[in-house]
Amino acid sequence: MKLSSRYNRVNLVISLLVLLLTGIIYYFLIHLILNAKLDKDLEVEEEEIIRYAAIYKKLPLPGNYLDQQVSFKELHPADTGIREFKNTVYKNEPEHVVEPGRGLVTSLDLNGKTYEVTIIKSRLESEGLVRMILLITLAVTGLLLFTLFVINRFILSQLWKPFYAVLDQMKSFNLVKSHQLQFKKGEVDEFDELFDSANLMALRVQQDYKELKNFTDSAAHEMMTPLAIIRSKLDTLLQTGEFNDKQYGLLDDVYRAINRTSRLNQSLLLLTKIENKQLPESKIYPMHDLLQEKARQFEELFEKKNLRLDLDINPTSLVMSRYLADIFFNNLLSNAVRHNYQGGRVWVKSSGDFILIGNTGRSEELDEKHFQRFYKAADSEGTGLGLAICLEISVQYGYKFTYEMIDGNHTFKLFNPASL
Repeated sequence: MKLSSRYNRVNLVISLLVLLLTGIIYYFLIHLILNAKLDKDLEVEEEEIIRYAAIYKKLPLPGNYLDQQVSFKELHPADTGIREFKNTVYKNEPEHVVEPGRGLVTSLDLNGKTYEVTIIKSRLESEGLVRMILLITLAVTGLLLFTLFVINRFILSQLWKPFYAVLDQMKSFNLVKSHQLQFKKGEVDEFDELFDSANLMALRVQQDYKELKNFTDSAAHEMMTPLAIIRSKLDTLLQTGEFNDKQYGLLDDVYRAINRTSRLNQSLLLLTKIENKQLPESKIYPMHDLLQEKARQFEELFEKKNLRLDLDINPTSLVMSRYLADIFFNNLLSNAVRHNYQGGRVWVKSSGDFILIGNTGRSEELDEKHFQRFYKAADSEGTGLGLAICLEISVQYGYKFTYEMIDGNHTFKLFNPASL
């Protein structure tokens, strides 16, 4: 959820709750005020009745007087007089309807007797006024919420435009192109600070990238040169004379160590370039042609280990560098041969949705640590970087790369994103 949408939702919810709570409080306050006014009118009527009884020594006639009812009832001598205000009903005799009313029940002593005096006034006009006020309040609340929604939706979205401009440029930022982020200063200080910080960060990242690239290129050259010299000197040494079996064994160990160091150096440099997106140019490449080519290249290795190769290759194209695709499938097929047993089987299948490479081999199922750098079996002659490179290539291109053990066989799949 976007920040503006989140803010709008929270703002509207809080505003609605506050306005509803305020409306409820306002409604009851109006009720209290109107009831207090009616109570004042009832007290005035009570004073008039008391004054009339004091002057004329008798009670006024009961009856209806302008939305008002007055009634008297003689109390038993044992009864005590009371005085209270209460909500009750008012019987509108002319219109034969019952309306809400407000009443005052009090007592009056006259000629040695105690009378209960009941005065009731209609609350119909007050209730109508309260309802009208409530409707006006709801209308104002709705108008205010609508106004807030419009302001948050359109005006605030304009205020947030600079932020989204920064976000879009950061998404499209490319280290290889080495271009600066272009921002326009605005009227909001916080956005200006964000622009400056983003630009400074981009410059630092580009500088670090250049330094790392230079280091990678220098390391590739500086490491390969001594290895090439050592290999050349060994070749020269072998041509200088005869050696016994022990000496040949020692020289063979040196050759193996040099070759392994060379492969390790190349693999580490490749991983560094992939992680830093120093990838060769990518295009839509027909992977079925590459798989057929790889099958021919590995034919001698399959025959040497008496492995059966089953091919089910259909037209499949992926967006990938030809160089990295070659490394990807070369690593998987090398593992399929290296970790297979004599007389085993390797199968390759491709379709529009995925590419599958499977092989027989050890019954041990691979887990996450086998895809980590430098992890390998104790008797393995590899560098321990093959699967790590395959995983890194798939991640960089956004492809799904999976492993399963099915019926004791190892199966690797590379999925076409269009099929997911």
